[in-house]
Amino acid sequence: MNVLSLFDGMSCGQIALNRANIKYDKYFASEIDEKTIEVTMDNYPKTIQLGNLLNINTYKLPKIDLLIGGSPCQSFSLAGLKKGMVTTKNIEVTTLEKYLELKEEGFTFHGQSYLFWEYVRILKETNPKYFLLENVKMSSKWKDIISRTLDVEPIEIDSKYFSIQNRKRLYWTNILVDTDIQDKELYFYNEYSKEYDESLILKGKGLNKLSRPRCRVYSTESEKLPTLLKAQEKKPTDSIVIKQGNIYRYPTITEAEKMQTVPIGYTKISKYNNAMGMLGNGWTVDVIAHIFKNIK
Repeated sequence: MNVLSLFDGMSCGQIALNRANIKYDKYFASEIDEKTIEVTMDNYPKTIQLGNLLNINTYKLPKIDLLIGGSPCQSFSLAGLKKGMVTTKNIEVTTLEKYLELKEEGFTFHGQSYLFWEYVRILKETNPKYFLLENVKMSSKWKDIISRTLDVEPIEIDSKYFSIQNRKRLYWTNILVDTDIQDKELYFYNEYSKEYDESLILKGKGLNKLSRPRCRVYSTESEKLPTLLKAQEKKPTDSIVIKQGNIYRYPTITEAEKMQTVPIGYTKISKYNNAMGMLGNGWTVDVIAHIFKNIK
């Protein structure tokens, strides 16, 4: 089986395939962030990196049996801009044909969520036996457009059944998914890090974040943490903050890896900020492994 992963990131899809004991021959990855590529190649050196998906010529690839990807969500997210797929001239892009026409005419697009149409282009060109697309919860308008395009309805799965974080995501796939999910009963109060670097502690002006409405403070007695975001790498106002005794601190990399059920130490070659960003931008691996288990 040959796999093509678009928006591959640090290759959470590859971790999930291995965890689900799905054998594959070649794993092709499209990713442009050098730091995440370094992590992928450190863990899976046989990965075939293809670079920017805009430049992928699918006719030079062998038969693809599984196409996976989580297209950029910023313009879909209910907590984000909510513009959906539009050009910078506010022309909505609701079909692949319209996208290809606008692209040919040299239009530029708002944000990156329009790259969903590149996923669709590659899906049609490769015609794989299986496909999987992941994205955030969004307005019914854009959800319906994606569903109509892919000819499947999304399945909503919350990572809380598999990990120590709450994380609701939509999954469009033609793989038969078992929706009778057994809760693994993993809780943060059992999994938090007893040791942490001094640099993670909020001090001085950093403590001002605690009084801001968007600050997400959770104690070591909490059952679950909130959704890990890519923005955690910048430690913004809406960062996750852990109260541990009298200390307020940011999550450790180990805690973030547990949130996404990534093997502990998977991001070991990365600096803290880079690791948090790629983990926040990644998949909850055990959710994807659960979906993959019915691949024949």
